[in-house]
Amino acid sequence: MRAAFPLRRGGLLCTAALLLSSCLTAQQPALSAHELAQRVDRHYNQLHALKAGFSEHYEGLGMQRSESGTLLLLKPGRMRWDYTTPSNKLFLLDGKYAWFYAPGDPQVQRLQAKQLDDLRSPLRFLLGHTEIEKEMNSLTLAAAGGGRFTLSGQPKGQEKRVSRLALTVTAEGTITGIEIEETDGALTRFSFMGEVLNPSIPADKFRFVAPPGVPVVDAAPPV
Repeated sequence: MRAAFPLRRGGLLCTAALLLSSCLTAQQPALSAHELAQRVDRHYNQLHALKAGFSEHYEGLGMQRSESGTLLLLKPGRMRWDYTTPSNKLFLLDGKYAWFYAPGDPQVQRLQAKQLDDLRSPLRFLLGHTEIEKEMNSLTLAAAGGGRFTLSGQPKGQEKRVSRLALTVTAEGTITGIEIEETDGALTRFSFMGEVLNPSIPADKFRFVAPPGVPVVDAAPPV
């Protein structure tokens, strides 16, 4: 009778090992990075406009900052970030210039779009012909929980500033989050919710008018 205990114990260990193996297998993404990147491409390439709520959290240089608002995208090349927290802060890309303004600022900053090096600019690839695999080097895929995945890589052209860009993506190809790790260790996270596909957005939403008495200054391009 005493010999039965080791056999039973061995059976339990085998069962536990099989369960663990099944769990680990279930956690592995069923898609490849290539397949999921193509789904993201297809999802956004069919759009001409997009609206979504966003939250933004920054950690770095000894400080933290959380902001939120509404994002509008309109092809070709237009993007508007309307902040509700802080109220009335605005970042606007009209296709030719990027505009930066927050209430209380002594001036509006303007920069040519082709010189833009802003952390919000990775979303610009959604405004044209999306090809994630051409936008990012060393693309990898990992499970993110809740049926979502993380596509990570190094964005081309931003090697001096950004060390890693991670997109949180649904299996259908919708981006629900972006995490940007800078070379100095700073971390910015964007979360997106309530995505509306192809909403009707007036073109004048992407025309910037400076507040009365506030001068427009051409910002220096990034070094």
